[in-house]
Amino acid sequence: MRGSLHLGKILGIPIQLHSSWFLIAILITWSLAVGYFPQTYAGWNVSAYWLVGAAASLLFFASVLIHELGHSVMALREDVPVKGITLFVFGGVAQIGREPPTAGAEFRIAIAGPLSSLGLAALFGGLGAALVDSPTLAAPLNYLARVNLLLVVFNMIPGFPLDGGRVLRAGLWALRGNLENATKWASRAGRMIAYGFIGVGIMQILLLGGFVNGLWLAFIGWFLKNAAESNYEQVRLRDMLRDVKARNVMTQECVTVPSGLALERLIEDHVLSSGQRCFFVADSGNTEGWITLNNLRGVPSELRHSLTTSQVMTRIDDALRVHPEDDVWNVLQQMEEHNVNQVPVLDNGSFLGMITRDNMLSNIRLRAELAA
Repeated sequence: MRGSLHLGKILGIPIQLHSSWFLIAILITWSLAVGYFPQTYAGWNVSAYWLVGAAASLLFFASVLIHELGHSVMALREDVPVKGITLFVFGGVAQIGREPPTAGAEFRIAIAGPLSSLGLAALFGGLGAALVDSPTLAAPLNYLARVNLLLVVFNMIPGFPLDGGRVLRAGLWALRGNLENATKWASRAGRMIAYGFIGVGIMQILLLGGFVNGLWLAFIGWFLKNAAESNYEQVRLRDMLRDVKARNVMTQECVTVPSGLALERLIEDHVLSSGQRCFFVADSGNTEGWITLNNLRGVPSELRHSLTTSQVMTRIDDALRVHPEDDVWNVLQQMEEHNVNQVPVLDNGSFLGMITRDNMLSNIRLRAELAA
């Protein structure tokens, strides 16, 4: 997620806080300090309620982090890369680099999170019972035991992309041997559950007067619906691009220009006159790099007459590049990971073409229309 604060790494996995996390952390702390704990444990002073509320809130998010670490560690054991874990307004999400290779791997990765939360519930419950004579210590522990149990129950709802939905997908995948079909049905279940959340939320707002709780349920439903649809489209896209290679989607329209060409001449003679958007830069027949409109945009207009192509080009050794036989799905993931809009296709050091987001999306649209 963009706009996230990097906290560090645990077991080599990057941990981030999205900006929305701060809002929900404040809201949870406030609700515990002025609502839950005063109603459950009367007679404390105000500072104690806030201190215990803040501690319980932080430990709650630590529990969410451990839940996501459960998924991530199991994913790594299954040789599935993990890009990172982000804590945000809805709790947390482990960003898995690709789909699990088998239904069994999917099941183990999905169930690892709830099992982690179940273990935390037992741990906090045991500690709370042991410290029953110290209410200020037992109170947050008992709360965390209950909330971790609720996390297990909520996440095991059989709707994609919740953990229960992934378990459902693993079962359907094992039975039918088709990941896309299993994802489609698990996503449908997820959308139905999402609409249920939205419906209950609207009922609470309109009929029961619970505006905040109703709004929150509807918001969760909306998020689950979008996530279910997005995950299905991603699997469908991957299936559509199966066996498609980089050479099938690259463009060969990038012309070669000399390394000493002034940017002003490049723009006048090539960009504006013929609409060219990418160029290979060569010196004595050896390609050194490439230039796209992004490179040109970063140069102030008053400097374009004095700077040359070699001074602003992206050098071969400094950027991502792919082989013509690379799978397009892997290329797309690499482009997303490196946040680039184009990538050159090279074979034994020779430039064959360029893959851009625009021509890749056009190719995907054509394949979708043909498959419809």
